[in-house]
Amino acid sequence: MSKELQMKQIIKQLLKTDPAFKAVVKDSPLCDIGLSKPKYSHFETLTHSIISQMIATKAAATISNRLITTCNNKVEAKVILKLGHKKLQAVGLSNAKTSAILDLADLTQSNALSFDRFSKLSNAEIEKELIQVKGIGSWTAQMFLIFHLGRLDIWPILDLGVRRGWMRIHKLRSEITPEKLATQGHKFAGYESVVAWYCWRVVDG
Repeated sequence: MSKELQMKQIIKQLLKTDPAFKAVVKDSPLCDIGLSKPKYSHFETLTHSIISQMIATKAAATISNRLITTCNNKVEAKVILKLGHKKLQAVGLSNAKTSAILDLADLTQSNALSFDRFSKLSNAEIEKELIQVKGIGSWTAQMFLIFHLGRLDIWPILDLGVRRGWMRIHKLRSEITPEKLATQGHKFAGYESVVAWYCWRVVDG
């Protein structure tokens, strides 16, 4: 079965489990989690994730592009380490983000963080590996699992967009807590990421 056909089957199951998603599914393109190979390496994806934290999308893109240029299109651990703190800050990175990216590069280069093993690890094991990096928390790790590794069974209950999307889809007037959302996720076991993706669609369009 092709990945696209598998996704269509998942969405069919989603609508059977929770018909409230019918409108957003109808108005949205097919969920594309895991349908294509990642554009960037594991290391480069995480580097861009650190850059993007707490700043506007446009500003993050500008800094990322400057970094790519500075690295001569090779955003790799050894290149980052060679650049050092001063040159990294010169592209527009804060002191904290510079330290985080250098920490990521150091752990990658020393093989303390081994991306080659990720295909054999569970979601929880990968998250544990990633959060040892300064500047990477559970949310960043979960976004990496969903959008880079294409893991379909991630339920990011702490994500505000997912919670707001869920509330709109189900026409809830009061705020849904992460704990309540966690309980709701049980019925979507195995494809929680897809549910989250459609929640984001409602909020982001």
